[in-house]
Amino acid sequence: MSAKTVLPAVAMTAVSMVLTLAVVVMWLGQAVPWPVALVVGLGIDGGWLATLAYERRLAAQGDHSHAVTAVGWFFGLVAAGVLVAHALTADGSARAAWLAVAWLPIAAKALWLVHGMWERTALTPAALDAIRGIQQEARDEAAVARARLRAEATTEETRLTAVTQAGARVARVQAKTAQTLSRAWSTLETTRSGEDTGRALTSVTNRVTPGVTPRWELPVWGPTEPVPALDSGPALTDEALDALVEEIRHSETPALSYREMATRFRAAGHSASEVRLRAAWKRVAA
Repeated sequence: MSAKTVLPAVAMTAVSMVLTLAVVVMWLGQAVPWPVALVVGLGIDGGWLATLAYERRLAAQGDHSHAVTAVGWFFGLVAAGVLVAHALTADGSARAAWLAVAWLPIAAKALWLVHGMWERTALTPAALDAIRGIQQEARDEAAVARARLRAEATTEETRLTAVTQAGARVARVQAKTAQTLSRAWSTLETTRSGEDTGRALTSVTNRVTPGVTPRWELPVWGPTEPVPALDSGPALTDEALDALVEEIRHSETPALSYREMATRFRAAGHSASEVRLRAAWKRVAA
């Protein structure tokens, strides 16, 4: 795996060193003897290569020296400066070509920097296998969690659908029942308000309560007030019952009707069957 970063760095270093040596010999060889120019070129390349080798040795030991790094970048900048200076003194047609390759020493130094960073972050095959296993386990757990959530969502959706359908059926039954009761109530109301029905009921009730024509009330549909217990106290004798009925009946003027009297009788906590109460009323009202 290290070949992916070290080979480009080695190739760029070799090209940079050859190009720097050739430029120094061609450029300085016109002003000084060529052996001197060759020594200068080799000095630049040698210093660049020596600092690089020392940096690689420190990296292999897990160490690092800022001074060596600074010297290495200094030699790289010198090589790039030589290439730039040679390009600026060249003819107009060759100037652009020499400027295009003047960055090679800096590029080679940057590639070695990238290779060093790769080495500091490189992991062993065992560590990479462990990381892949952890990542695969995390993906498996996430997939299982997603499947569980989808299943729970589907179950909840099915339950809500069933509850909604059941509620709709109950609502339809309640609506149908209410409609039936409404029609029956309307029939009772029509019967109650009829003229013939009123006369028939009046002829019946007159025999029970002479002089009083009670109104026939519809059956109560809905909550009613609780009625006190009929056997909450000891049974009254006929004389005591007649006395109570007489007292309640004449508690107001005009005398109360049987229904009003019975309501006040039971509200007062007295106890008597409907048959005995009506018999007492007949005796008192006779």
